[in-house]
Amino acid sequence: MTTRQPTSYRLLAELEAAYDRLVESTAHLYDSWQKHPGEIWSLNHEPATNVWLHDALFDYWYQDGQDGRATRSHVGLVAARSPVMEAIEPVNQAKTAFAALIASIRKNAPEIIPEIKAIIPFRHPALHGHLSGSGLARLHLKQCWRAVPAAPAAVQRVRMAWYVSGRSIKRLSVADAERKLMTLDTQATHIRRQLRALAGLPASEPLAQVQTQAPLMRANLFFHEPLPNGTTRQARNVALPLFLPCDDGRLPEHNRPAAKPPQTRQRARRSDQRLEDHPLLPSLRVYRYR
Repeated sequence: MTTRQPTSYRLLAELEAAYDRLVESTAHLYDSWQKHPGEIWSLNHEPATNVWLHDALFDYWYQDGQDGRATRSHVGLVAARSPVMEAIEPVNQAKTAFAALIASIRKNAPEIIPEIKAIIPFRHPALHGHLSGSGLARLHLKQCWRAVPAAPAAVQRVRMAWYVSGRSIKRLSVADAERKLMTLDTQATHIRRQLRALAGLPASEPLAQVQTQAPLMRANLFFHEPLPNGTTRQARNVALPLFLPCDDGRLPEHNRPAAKPPQTRQRARRSDQRLEDHPLLPSLRVYRYR
């Protein structure tokens, strides 16, 4: 059994307290909306219900078989009266503090990360028990710290659209690629093979590292009055319900985009055609240019 260091004990205690603040502030936000209800709309759950909103706000968990790199989206709109809007900032502050502690743990005590994902949820047995029955028993750290989006002022209308950027391409030098490969297991056969392939290239040849980007929903907000900076509109990416301040509890005019994103834009595909069909360095998703 691994002996836990004093730093690990301290960080775990701090994280337990941060998780409590996260759950409690989220519960306060949801309770505030129940006490001061407003209209809600969900992209994938019509009609939207209070159960949908609760599940979206408390979605801090892995589903069975979920890719650890992926996060679930809950696209929707919430008409939020003043007490509800005031309850959002403590949630986002708790999320920021939680993320900072996770970063500190990854740096100073990475060995306790698996324990965090498995043990921390039991601090709130009722919540954990409900989720365990649904196959949601492990903490999804990325879903814990993503902020609850909120408009900064009253909105006249909202226009939402899928943003599909396809793939991002970052240019690398041969030396850059070699440094990245050297951080991997250089004793592994497939890494040695890639190092040999890289060694056969001229040092001046540019390479391309490709990252596939998941589609996301973007909301364009049009305000009744200019913001302090003079703008009358703002674009926000929305993976969680977007809270819109209002006095009457009614949602502003908004469109209803398709429930699923369109296929990757052809423009992105044309830029990719500059690259070879197969990666030179599969472990890094690095391609040669044609």
